[in-house]
Amino acid sequence: MDSQDLQVLGALGRWQAEGCRGALVTVARTWGSAPRPAGAWMALGADGRVQGSVSGGCVEDDLMARMRAGEFAGTAPVLLRYGVSREDAARFGLPCGGTLELLLEPAPDPTLLAELAARIAAGQLVRREVELTSGEVRLGAACRGDLLAWDGRCLATVHGPLWRLLIIGAGQIARYLAPMAQALDYAASVCDPREEYAREWDVPGVPLLAGMPDDVVVEMGPDPHTAIVALTHDPKLDDMALLEALKSPAFYVGALGSRVNNQARRERLLQYFDLSAGEVARLHGPTGLPIGSRTPPEIAVSILAEMTAVKNGVALEQPRGRVPASAGCGVG
Repeated sequence: MDSQDLQVLGALGRWQAEGCRGALVTVARTWGSAPRPAGAWMALGADGRVQGSVSGGCVEDDLMARMRAGEFAGTAPVLLRYGVSREDAARFGLPCGGTLELLLEPAPDPTLLAELAARIAAGQLVRREVELTSGEVRLGAACRGDLLAWDGRCLATVHGPLWRLLIIGAGQIARYLAPMAQALDYAASVCDPREEYAREWDVPGVPLLAGMPDDVVVEMGPDPHTAIVALTHDPKLDDMALLEALKSPAFYVGALGSRVNNQARRERLLQYFDLSAGEVARLHGPTGLPIGSRTPPEIAVSILAEMTAVKNGVALEQPRGRVPASAGCGVG
């Protein structure tokens, strides 16, 4: 499943190949409440076609009308603002006090767009810079943690898989979880030393990493932009991954299983492994939000929903389990 960036780039590439003019619109800055964050993209075709979004819809309608009217017939980037006044906010359906600053590129270079799409598809992180006055566009390497930058003259955006997801277990849930994660700008990979599962793994763009789970986690070098989810139901595999994952700075560590099984897992991790109570308390188990999920795709949705909440700093009220009080803060 393509990321939002690849969908926008793909649309622009198709339109340009058909001889249809297409503009690229980027949310450069927002004030107050805004329906889309800075960095959001939209492709706008001269014939009215649209891919992506920069607002809840009303701004897109205005941009399409102005595009059809030939207002964006030039080649130089254009800076636009919506919602500066109360009347404009009401007209364009923006939340109270919301303001959008957009950078519109009427004629983006198809060669650079194709290069950017290829680099994103290859799993690279790319920094794209657009000079407002000259229209010059530059592509360069980016790092996880790089942020959008806009000083009124140059807009720098970051594209590609900003996050990583390691899935332990190449079962059916992983077949839904990995592609869904790709759409959310995760570079997803799977570890499963079980030959019967590994031989059948064929999800595009999601490599199968050889080795035992604990070794794979260590070799991966989890950082604060990494999530690790154990899905095998086999303690010999899941616990090995969790042993290393819970000691890492990964922002999310989860394990499949019932509350009873995950409580037993916590007790086991404390008793037999070199983990503190604080480290074990980081475990999201059962992994995923409690939405009554039963099927593999529903479970995948619940896992990604919880990962997204944690990534965005949203407090989760649902208790995820407890660490035995008798464990204290020592190791087992």
